[in-house]
Amino acid sequence: MESVALTPTTDVSPARILETGMGFFATKTLLAAIKLNLFTELDGHSLPAEEVITRLALHRRSALDFLDALVSLGFLRREGNDRSARYANTRETYAFLRKNSPDYIGGILEMANDRLYPFWGTLEEALHTGRPQNEVKSSGRPFFEALYADPARLQQFLEAMAGLQLANFRALSEVFDFSPYRTLCDIGGANGMLSITLAGKHPHLRCQSLDLPEVEPIARQTIEKHGLTDRVRTGRLNFMDQDFPTADLITMGNILHDWDLPQKRMLIDKAYRALSPDGALIVIENIIDDERRANAFGLMMSLNMLIETEGGFDYSHEDFHNWATEAGFRTTAKVPLTGPASAVIAFK
Repeated sequence: MESVALTPTTDVSPARILETGMGFFATKTLLAAIKLNLFTELDGHSLPAEEVITRLALHRRSALDFLDALVSLGFLRREGNDRSARYANTRETYAFLRKNSPDYIGGILEMANDRLYPFWGTLEEALHTGRPQNEVKSSGRPFFEALYADPARLQQFLEAMAGLQLANFRALSEVFDFSPYRTLCDIGGANGMLSITLAGKHPHLRCQSLDLPEVEPIARQTIEKHGLTDRVRTGRLNFMDQDFPTADLITMGNILHDWDLPQKRMLIDKAYRALSPDGALIVIENIIDDERRANAFGLMMSLNMLIETEGGFDYSHEDFHNWATEAGFRTTAKVPLTGPASAVIAFK
């Protein structure tokens, strides 16, 4: 084994260690701002510090520290100093963290604040036991079981997930050549936004969004809202127990990583059998780089699957390629989307 000599030196700094180790400071500051509706209150305006403090009912002791921390993190703009200062959204927070924005992604971050943040506090236990750390640990009732029993909460969750993925759906609609395909089936389609996005960009596509019975009314309502009922249909499907319908394209967005390896292989095999000749399976997730060095978010999302699921994990393109070709697919490709997300595509 190669050893590494560790000697005192002046060209090494602990700054990155401290920044990462104390990174929850920044995380919680941003999540608190979202929960307090700060970015929505600012909207497109520049507001005086006193007005922001009043609107958010902040205690004066720490209000300016909170706002200026967001400035230093790059999430607010400021003109002036102290209590005469004025605060405004940055381009990013205006686009993505106002609740009235069509590109709002704050819903998933609110869920991160309310659920995932405390669960990640017991990551060490999960690493020792391999067991989930979410609601099932304390109540015995899995998160999704409780979620699907509450229609209002379910709709909020589906909208939050769709907001997170919308940029990826749009990117996919631009970078993949859909012209050879006519029919698409989205497995675990949630509120239908992937089908809506692709049908809106490619009028020749006929799409079907399939999910559990509790989800279908929400998807149907979303599709009607976008005026695409003529080209996007809904349907009910338990994708773990039922076969997939035939289609030229089968898509899965943040589905495959929820399951253990035998279940992943089973879902890929179902897709292969359901696809028409020359069809393709498109999977959208935070695909880990093959060297497992660069996509830190994808690797940490795999840790999140440890926190949230019984056997789920994220994977690389090489992993997906091996599973897909074992199922009979002739080749695969990886297409970068936005940020850490990619589409991996298996061609029949």
